[in-house]
Amino acid sequence: MKWTDINDIAIELFDAHPDIDPVGIRFTDLRAWVMALEGFDDDPERSGEKILEAIQAAWIEEAE
Repeated sequence: MKWTDINDIAIELFDAHPDIDPVGIRFTDLRAWVMALEGFDDDPERSGEKILEAIQAAWIEEAE
C-alpha cells in the first residue's frame, strides 16, 4: 500500500483499531498507525496533512 491508497488504508485501520474513534485522532498517531500497517510500503516523507485528512475522512466513513 502507498499513501494514495486511501480507502484500503482506511479499511485496514478500521480492522486494526476497532475501538478507536477516528474523529478525534491526532495526525501524528494516524501517520504512525498507517506506517505500521502490514503491507504498507511507502516513503514516510510523502505523507502530508491533505493525505492524512483524506485517510481520516475515509476511516470515519468506514466506521459509520
